[in-house]
Amino acid sequence: MFPLIRYLSQSSLQNLQLTTQDVIASIEYLLFAKIQQQAWDAPKAVITPPDGRYMMATLAAADDPPFLAVKALVLNPDNPKHGLESINSLVTLLDSRSGLPLAIIDGNWITAVRTAGLSAVAAKRLALPDASIAAFIGCGVQAHSHLRALAEIFPLKQIYVFGRGTASRDAFCRSAEKMGMLVIATQTAQEAIQDADLIVTSVTLSPQLVPFLNAHWLKPGAFVTMTDLAAPWLAESMPALDRIIVDDQEQEASMPKPLVDPALVRGDLTGLVTGNAESRQSAEERIAFVFRGLAVGDLAVTGLAYRRACERSEGIMIGS
Repeated sequence: MFPLIRYLSQSSLQNLQLTTQDVIASIEYLLFAKIQQQAWDAPKAVITPPDGRYMMATLAAADDPPFLAVKALVLNPDNPKHGLESINSLVTLLDSRSGLPLAIIDGNWITAVRTAGLSAVAAKRLALPDASIAAFIGCGVQAHSHLRALAEIFPLKQIYVFGRGTASRDAFCRSAEKMGMLVIATQTAQEAIQDADLIVTSVTLSPQLVPFLNAHWLKPGAFVTMTDLAAPWLAESMPALDRIIVDDQEQEASMPKPLVDPALVRGDLTGLVTGNAESRQSAEERIAFVFRGLAVGDLAVTGLAYRRACERSEGIMIGS
């Protein structure tokens, strides 16, 4: 007989009050475990129907803690027309030894926190430590999660915002103002980027997306995290960057189309954490972190949330 399964909704997950440092530590722990052959992940599986939907699944497992996480996600650009989020997902957590199910978890929250956590792990090593000005291109879920995460580890005082959706842009600006930030909504993407120390791009993917961001706009010392597969960036401008780090070079090698020219890539996130890839070498370097999403990151955040929820008796128990 299966044990009771814990269901963690978005509100339950928010009640856990995980900090960015909690998330960073959990991700870094599993990246080290992966090197030691105590954690594993598979390249993400992707289906792209001709109507513009993007369907994806990730798989990762570890021996300590003994968890296996599977995330399934659908991005549908038409969802907002029906009052739905563009992306919806679900994570299932199993015991990695017995295979018994442990939890069903809201995947949208996991994705938002995991993505910002991956960016934070990279930013710790690649951004200027005194970065105080940030720019956000795109004002959706990832912009909100990245603002919260980066504000915990950098002395952010001012942000520039560029978004094509007025309602989401205004909501994001209000959130930043409540955090005590000086917020400047710009008329162009270049205005937002050119003076920023930290840049987050989270433009919604769609078949109609035409690249409009130019790496030549970045000032010396800038760090940019591209959560959107670098799709809005002009490919011909990428050599302007002094260094590009991806999340997983092994995963990239298995993909039919690389995120960026492989010749420009100088390492991946695991290499950064373990010291096999160089962190920032000078105050003048322009550096980018470009990523698809790392399954071990999903596992790190899911496992952390599950253990905290068990400690606090958070969530709903389901089963016979």
